[in-house]
Amino acid sequence: MSTGDLSRRNLLRAGGIVAAGAATGLLPGVAFAAPAPGTSQQTKTVTGMFKPDVPDWYYLPVDVPRGVKQIDVVYSYDKPAVPPGVRGNACDIGMFGPEGHELGNTRGFRGWSGGFRDRFSISATEATPGYVAGPVRAGRWHVVLGPYTVAPQGLNYRVDVTLTFGPDGAPFRPNPAPESAPARQRGRSWYRGDCHLHTVHSDGKRTPEQLVADARAAGLDFIVSTDHNTNSSQLVWGDYATDDLLILNGEEVTTRSGHWPAIGLPAGTWIDWRYRASDAADFRRFTDQVHRAGGLVTAAHPFANCFGCTYEFAYEIADLVEVWNGPWTQDDEASVTHWDGLLRGGRWIPAIGDSDAHNPDQTVALPHTVVQAGSLRRAELLAGLKAGRSWLAESQAVNLEFGVTGGGRGAGIGERLAAGTGTPVTVSATVGGVPGTTVTFLDQLGPEHTETVPESGRATVTWTTYPRYSRWVRVEVRRPSGGPNTTTPNAMVAMSNPIFLGAGS
Repeated sequence: MSTGDLSRRNLLRAGGIVAAGAATGLLPGVAFAAPAPGTSQQTKTVTGMFKPDVPDWYYLPVDVPRGVKQIDVVYSYDKPAVPPGVRGNACDIGMFGPEGHELGNTRGFRGWSGGFRDRFSISATEATPGYVAGPVRAGRWHVVLGPYTVAPQGLNYRVDVTLTFGPDGAPFRPNPAPESAPARQRGRSWYRGDCHLHTVHSDGKRTPEQLVADARAAGLDFIVSTDHNTNSSQLVWGDYATDDLLILNGEEVTTRSGHWPAIGLPAGTWIDWRYRASDAADFRRFTDQVHRAGGLVTAAHPFANCFGCTYEFAYEIADLVEVWNGPWTQDDEASVTHWDGLLRGGRWIPAIGDSDAHNPDQTVALPHTVVQAGSLRRAELLAGLKAGRSWLAESQAVNLEFGVTGGGRGAGIGERLAAGTGTPVTVSATVGGVPGTTVTFLDQLGPEHTETVPESGRATVTWTTYPRYSRWVRVEVRRPSGGPNTTTPNAMVAMSNPIFLGAGS
């Protein structure tokens, strides 16, 4: 069947706009009948066209009869040539079951692959990565199409839905990651972790097994799995876990207004993404869901140079800001500058750094976050991150000790030294594994003291200030030449969250 041309005007006339977060549309659907004797499969095809002025999401109803053991969906769309500077066609896809597709309907969610797959399967026994295995129950399912960008010529699409009939196979058994990694447990200590990583369950090229191997080789104590808009990988990490790497669950909530990884979620948690920054109540609703579940909200790569990647949501709701994402670029420089501006203005949101590694040629743990926690457990790690007791490192070779002393007291990263305004405060940083770099202390006035690290890569740098002059201090370690991982000069090698000085408010 053909849906014909679908513009916003046509949908309004048809009453097809649904109030659920960002604007949505309902497509004419397909209905499957019970199979004739001897029939094992049925396929139906839907074609249509999206024009440039269309909603974010369309729902294609699929009426599924009883006795179906597997549903397969294949889709395609044209990609006409467009002039330089004009966006071409890109269309995402996912699936909701008969429980419903309303905003936040966790029970109805059955998977998402965005634009990185052209087909998927769901059965009681297994599902394509990104999708959730389980019985194909009778009722109205919905294929969700997301025309991300539409060329001026329009986007012609085709969706083929195939039902396979028969009894269900053995049921899928979730196997989440263990909640501990005893071989890396050191009690109260500094733990290295990468909180933004992808696998084949979204647009990554690494299998879960490969990601675990690369994280262990990078010297990490923990990782957070953050596949885009799906919880499917959360259900299988136990198959790949080791006793020397803690695996935490997450989801990179990938909206049209920026990305925000939800990290430290209970296994199986799904967070909806179908809204924009203008839908402030919806953003609050789902960040509240994350917080109720004990997780944290990260503003990811705030100035990333890709369509829909720039973070447009409210910073005051975020628990963390990912100021360093992958090899150092000007995007990261802009993120640090913006984060520093918030800090100078009195709004501190702890900074983290993550690799956002998708492919084998993207290095896991470049960068990563080193967090002080009471133990290598989810709650303690998240508490350390939220408190800002952390610093960012280019690799496991980089070491940093940063603290202040004054008036017979001391304080570390994320803490406050409650000293009088006239109390001399000694700021000290000891670094290792950082040849060819400089160490700079900064406060709310900007860079205050810089020294060059000798070729040994080891140094201890000190500086004296007073709370009357410095409300806080932090440290950056940079490589003026850029280095092997980036072509950007003065690349970051390590940086800390601030230490606050004075009595505070």
